[in-house]
Amino acid sequence: MASLSCYRRGAVSLRIFLVSAALLLSAPAALCGCYKRIFSFGDSIIDTGNFARGGAMEPPFGMTFFKHPTGRICDGRVIIDFYAQALQLPLIPPNLPQKDTGLFPNGANFAVYGSTAMPPDYFRRRWNQTVPMPTCLGMQMGWFKDMLQRIAPNDGAKRQILRESLIVLGEIGGNDYNFWLNDPTRPREVAAQFIPDVVRTIGSSAQELIGMGAKVILIPNNFPIGCVPAYLRNHRSNAPADYDEHGCLRWFNDFSQRHNQALRAEVGRLSARNPGVKLIYADYYGAAMEFVKDPHRFGIGDPKTACCGGDDQPYHLDRLCDSKAKIWGNPRSFASWDGLHMTEKAYEVISNEVLHGPFANPPLLRSCN
Repeated sequence: MASLSCYRRGAVSLRIFLVSAALLLSAPAALCGCYKRIFSFGDSIIDTGNFARGGAMEPPFGMTFFKHPTGRICDGRVIIDFYAQALQLPLIPPNLPQKDTGLFPNGANFAVYGSTAMPPDYFRRRWNQTVPMPTCLGMQMGWFKDMLQRIAPNDGAKRQILRESLIVLGEIGGNDYNFWLNDPTRPREVAAQFIPDVVRTIGSSAQELIGMGAKVILIPNNFPIGCVPAYLRNHRSNAPADYDEHGCLRWFNDFSQRHNQALRAEVGRLSARNPGVKLIYADYYGAAMEFVKDPHRFGIGDPKTACCGGDDQPYHLDRLCDSKAKIWGNPRSFASWDGLHMTEKAYEVISNEVLHGPFANPPLLRSCN
């Protein structure tokens, strides 16, 4: 979080300016809250209330920061909340509760629990698979365009809004793989065939946003799913070679890296095609591996154990996280909240590594134009 206050143009006295000039000259521009808005797209990792039903609206969800459920699939804040606070913006509201009326002066969050990058018809038509949730990136883009049409009177105003905004495009795509990989009847190797289509869809959405006027887009990669408690439980193996030195499943982390390598290449292609636009590749995988490799450095115990769940060992996943679930301690000493989603503490670590580096190039706090 920045320690320097920011001053709006035309509202600063000459005396304050002279006193502060030397400090401001050496401070990164983004520390002064250069984005007026954040628009974000994704899934449950950054959903701030668009899904907003079921267990996420019961305690113990929200217990750490908000002290009550907010629709976040977490004990507290999620990554997008930390970005907003660091950029000196209010927390970004979910779009759907105000879909037809909200003016969203500081931006809006279109992310929804269970969303995929590809539309449901892609899985039904090509892979004979029915995904459990109907929302996808294309649907979120549609909501975004509807909102922009409602709040901006003309194309010039729309482009101005985009120029002044940070776009956070993801994390998205994880559920495209999760729904397949956690079905034991389906061969896991087939999921690799989704990667080019998922990455292409993320890239085409980024290009569409650029065409609408976006100048800065953060594009995060996927997490190390081989370290996620739900994967460790569902795919446990008696073969030591299936695990790496951190106790994570090798095949699944390698799979995440295949997606991430393809996404990095796509971001590079888009950057070359759009030289006037800043595309920031955020390495959520690398940032999360920091607390997997050395959890005690962050005050975390076992990063592969859920904070909220049941009594089974070692993952605590014999029941869902809900009002009757067991809380195994202070969530700030856990990386996993419910076995699939992370705690506020884990999201704070990841967001800090993106805001300040080294897991984003440039670090988000130095991304202002």
